[in-house]
Amino acid sequence: MRRSVFSSTGIALLVLALGVVAVGEQPSGTFRAAIEPIVQVDPAFISSDAEVAVASHVYDYLVDVDADNEIVPRLAKDWDVSDDGLAYTFWLHEGVTFHDGAELMAEDVVWTFDRLRDPELGLPTADLYQNISEIEATGELEVVFHLEERNPFFLYDLSDNHALVIQAGTEEADDFNGTGPFMLDYYGPEDRIELVANPDYFLEGLPKLERLEFIFFGDTAAAVSALRGGQVDMAWRMPNVLLLGLEGVPGIESFSVPTNGFDLVRLRTDEPPGDDPLVIEALKLATDREEIFDLVQLGIGAPGRDSPIGPLYAEYYTEETPLPERDPQAARELLAEAGYPDGLTLDLYTPDTGSRPDLAVVLKEQWAAAGIEVNVIVEPESVYYGENRWMEATLGITGWGPRPYPQFYLDMMLTCGASWNESRFCDAEFDALAALAGTTLDSDERAEAYAEIQRILIERAPVIIPYFFAQTAAIREDFGGFQLKAFAGRTDFRTVYAD
Repeated sequence: MRRSVFSSTGIALLVLALGVVAVGEQPSGTFRAAIEPIVQVDPAFISSDAEVAVASHVYDYLVDVDADNEIVPRLAKDWDVSDDGLAYTFWLHEGVTFHDGAELMAEDVVWTFDRLRDPELGLPTADLYQNISEIEATGELEVVFHLEERNPFFLYDLSDNHALVIQAGTEEADDFNGTGPFMLDYYGPEDRIELVANPDYFLEGLPKLERLEFIFFGDTAAAVSALRGGQVDMAWRMPNVLLLGLEGVPGIESFSVPTNGFDLVRLRTDEPPGDDPLVIEALKLATDREEIFDLVQLGIGAPGRDSPIGPLYAEYYTEETPLPERDPQAARELLAEAGYPDGLTLDLYTPDTGSRPDLAVVLKEQWAAAGIEVNVIVEPESVYYGENRWMEATLGITGWGPRPYPQFYLDMMLTCGASWNESRFCDAEFDALAALAGTTLDSDERAEAYAEIQRILIERAPVIIPYFFAQTAAIREDFGGFQLKAFAGRTDFRTVYAD
């Protein structure tokens, strides 16, 4: 058995690292965070940063991911992994209670994850947890997960945004009855949600705030204005130009952290012209990724290399395979060879959010030099994703949010049978390497597989990833203990305190 590092000593060190206040000191202060309005309150259905932020402070994860992308305890104080990698045993903290006073038991964890993996419920986690063969409570506070195949990233899967533990038998998970650090005090769907510190939270000294209020804003610029005016204490997920505008503003501290989130430019390969590898190569040669990074991202974040395995995954990221230098003339010649001597005309679909419309305009200008005429079609995000344009368009731009490990992107968007394979990319060598990386327990073997995967994506995949964006936020300097995470919704407000 491989013993977890999170013994009682490890838990103590974690608590110290969180900067917990002295024993007996009471939570104090109110922190007002500007976020987008929420729609879903059932943890199994949440998706936006705002929904995740609310739910993750009312409920708790079995294990969590910290700001350094490392797995840390939450409801589980310790765990073991069997030598064959197929059984994960967790021990829960004692004395944890739901907000209604009921004690947390192993059965609650079993029930939660059985619900999340039930294919008949149509939850977004059904595929994620299909590798689980059985979950059993082997004691009042002991849970064992049995896997059908090895998964070196299983702990990260258990920290998925939806994997918040709810009470066994809950019929409608809309009553905010969690074990989390804050309890519901007021919820106005059109206005705000107000939370108050849980006096019985199982980690002593947390949370530090007496009240955490999420104020709903439908517009990021309005949220930033409210921060400037003192109506809120935090705004986040703002465009880079707004973040730069806050630099030097008295009383406001801005944050920018690297992420592995990216905007993907992709061409479908199951229909012309993307079914010709020469066209794919031409598009890559017509693209200047550094210029896109500077113009679209204003140099904030990191340049991309046509692979979702970015620099944030330091263990796996490599620059061994060179990117093609921009050469519009060579791109023209490849298009002529592919049967397009007069160039190409393509519709480029993009949602209206983030920097994606700007990216589309820069691509239009760059590709024109190679004889590729682009009609940019900007659609509301609700239409682009809601009507499945992102999956059906011949050429499109998609925003992919940060994930704590790279295998997610390979399995969900790039392997032949991937659920969200919008480019219809299908490569036997790639799939074999992805399967190896996703099952081997040998970290060196996994790193080698990921290096080869990056080579394949650069050389022949119908995808262009020009940059990885940064996560942004700003808070009033009246508060400390704020540490922005790559996925903003998972930012831990338990540690924020009134300065």
